[in-house]
This record gives sequence, C-alpha cells and structure tokens, in this order.
Amino acid sequence: MAPPGPPYPPQTASLGGIPNVKVDVPITSVFLLLFILGAIAHMAIFQMNRKQAHKFFLSLVMFVFCMCRIVTMALRIAWATQQHNVKLGIAAMIFVAAGTVLLYIINLLFAQRIIRAQHPNWGWHRAFDGGFRVIVIVIIVTLIMLITVTVQSFYTLSERKHNIDRDIQLYGSTFYTFVAFLPILLVIIGLLIPRRIRVEKFGSGRFRTKIFTLLLASFLLTLGAAWRCGTAFAPLVPRTQSPWYFSKACFYVFDFGVEAVVVFLYIFVRVDRRFHIPDGAKGLGAYIKGETDVEKEMRLSEDISDEKRPEEAELDEKKPLKEDL
Repeated sequence: MAPPGPPYPPQTASLGGIPNVKVDVPITSVFLLLFILGAIAHMAIFQMNRKQAHKFFLSLVMFVFCMCRIVTMALRIAWATQQHNVKLGIAAMIFVAAGTVLLYIINLLFAQRIIRAQHPNWGWHRAFDGGFRVIVIVIIVTLIMLITVTVQSFYTLSERKHNIDRDIQLYGSTFYTFVAFLPILLVIIGLLIPRRIRVEKFGSGRFRTKIFTLLLASFLLTLGAAWRCGTAFAPLVPRTQSPWYFSKACFYVFDFGVEAVVVFLYIFVRVDRRFHIPDGAKGLGAYIKGETDVEKEMRLSEDISDEKRPEEAELDEKKPLKEDL
C-alpha cells in the first residue's frame, strides 16, 4: 500500500540507513565536537594569518566545510529523534552529499600548485588552467543535479523517474570518485615527466612533505568516495534486508571519519604555510618573484625546523634537479 502523500519515506536500503537515538546520536555527537574544533582551529589560523598580511583563503574554505558538517551532524541528530520526519531526513541527506565537494576542490588547487611548481611551462598554460576551471564547474553542476534528484526521489512514485534519479546518482558518485583521485593522478604524472628546470618551490617546508600531505588526503577522500560509489552500484534491497556494506560503521568511517582526518591533517601540517603562494602569482617564476620578505623568512624557518641547517637551506637552490624534492 502506497503512503498517503509526499514526501514518501525511503523503501530501499542506503549507506548508514535511518539514524536512531541509541547508536547514531552518540557517534554523531562525537563528530559534531570534532568538526566544531576543526572550525575553530581553521578560523583561528585564518584570522592570525590575516593580521600578518598572510592571505590563505583556503583556510576559510575549510572553516566553511566544517560549518557545513556541523549542520549535517545537527540535522542527523534531529532526524534520529524524529525518524518519521521525511523532510528532516531529506535535509540531512543533502548536507551529507554537499560538504565533501569543498575538500575535492581544495585538493585540486593544491595539486595545481604542485604541478605549476614542477612544470611551470604547461602548469601555467591556458589549456591546463581552463581544464581546472571546467572541472570545478562540473563539480558544482553535478552537486546541483544530485540535490535535485535526491529531493525528487522522495516526491514521486514513478518508476521511470526513480530510474532517472538513480542513473544521475550513479553518474555523480562515479564522477566524484574520479575527482577525489585526480590529485593523486596529477602528482604521479608530475613526478614521472622529466623536468627541464628546477622545482619552483612555494610556501614553507620541504616539497616532498607537500606531496605526501596531498597524496594522503586524496587517498582518504578517494577511499570514501569509492566506497559510496560501490554501494551506489549495489543492487537495490529493502530497508529490512540491509547488507553489511550499508552498515552504520561503514557510513561513519568512510563518510565523516576520513573527512575528520583530513580536516585535522591540514591543521597539524599547517597547509596555510606549506601551500601558500604569493598574491597574484601568474606565470613562470611567479611563486618566487612574488614572495615577500616575511613569507621568505617563514619558508626558510620552516626549512630549518624540518631538520635542516641554515647553510643547507641556502644550498637547496644549487642542488641537482633530482634532489629538488
């Protein structure tokens, strides 16, 4: 028997299922606290840098992501206490899907900076820059599509529309898995292609640390995206017969767990210093030419803190190409 009217509650199993008070509220509360701490830390870093005229807008983006996750946790807690409130469930599901795209975009920007430092000739090429812009636009358009079909799926009983919604959801999960993995692919290509000039270092700290940080964060996000993609392609089953890969443990680990690790990873390694580039940087040599005295001092001090003696830091620019990393 069909429900009396829309929005209709979901009839098939999904990753994490419908939250409940006994299991989901305690776990969600922990993640709520973690993302609150992450938001405070990233905003504090942004404000401290702003006072020092050290602009790193991506710290503010990380703050926005944490705020999005705070709203997500609040909605899931509210949904757990009102399981029959379908509209509340729709809002929670939308926020679950919406937040991660910010991390994807941040990682793509980090990868772009690494490529431009390694291979400035094609890293600053219009085609390469245009490709990045297109990907970001497609990310946003895909998110709008996913939000639209998510809402529509709760307001129709048409099998044809549900099939269309599912096709778009499968496309979205596949595309986001590719986007999550793309920074890894770009870094690998950048390392494999022979360089004709020395790496144009930017920010502070060793270049290899930047690469490792980005690879680790991208791997974690790819793991989460791939799990969501795999479960999306799984056969549809009733809510009462939910398989293990839809379990709450898998949901929290591969959704919020990997995101929380990335949030605090970027705090602890200080990406605001390591991935900072001069304002208005554009073209070959822009990362070094646009560097202020304060930024240069920060970069050299970070090199020394990475267990380098001052004379070693100064000799870096004289090393062979193969030792630039």
